[in-house]
Amino acid sequence: MRIITLNLNGIRSATSKGLFEWLPQQQADIVCLQELKAQLPDLTPEMRAPQGFHGYFHPAEKKGYSGVGIYSRKQPDNVVEGMGIAEIDAEGRYLQADFGKLSVISLYLPSGSSGEERQAAKFRFMDYFAPHLAALKAEGREVVLCGDWNIAHKEIDLKNWKSNRKNSGFLPEERTWLTKVFDEIGWVDVYRRLHPEATGEAYTWWSNRSQAWAKNVGWRIDYQIATPGIAATAKGATVYKEQRFSDHAPLTVDYDWSF
Repeated sequence: MRIITLNLNGIRSATSKGLFEWLPQQQADIVCLQELKAQLPDLTPEMRAPQGFHGYFHPAEKKGYSGVGIYSRKQPDNVVEGMGIAEIDAEGRYLQADFGKLSVISLYLPSGSSGEERQAAKFRFMDYFAPHLAALKAEGREVVLCGDWNIAHKEIDLKNWKSNRKNSGFLPEERTWLTKVFDEIGWVDVYRRLHPEATGEAYTWWSNRSQAWAKNVGWRIDYQIATPGIAATAKGATVYKEQRFSDHAPLTVDYDWSF
């Protein structure tokens, strides 16, 4: 089973950059999307359901903002839009598709980089989400949670870690929270399990300023995080950088799992 996750920074923008020419070549079973920046009426038939896929979406209420989606070759047994928390659901940040004993989730965790108000919203999301992660894991299902977490976990996960220690995305509180997700709640960072020492090749996001892409001054903030059972079946993980559809790069993981 192949799963791809990608923050689009706008599905219409990514479409113009060749996303839907690239996607059929990837032989993915499931594709998780973040930052649609579109409402359902804005989506063309190709965006709604690329050839061979079923499409599911949870847009933000605000136009041109946030929103998540899932493409799946197999029709899910059940789809859950949102977490039942008004502040989070209004921004279109959580979409879950269930396939038998497996759940796949597309997640877009808030960024706090625009100021104190949004950083506070990010911390509130984290406070809500940790118990949700614990409850998900306790259900006994296998879960792959894909998305843009807007947090680089360790120094190895970004180029300029020293100068970013007081910046959103690498704050001590954010990093400690993510450590809790892994070490206490018991989720697995699938890419790091397969590539424990990877640095520059692991980055998934680059600022549009200061030639960050050209210089590979990046951050690893897009993850596939999984319950231990399915995480143990992961046999390959790559970040695709030959084309750019967004300021993020697609993260692909292959699981030895029957879809």
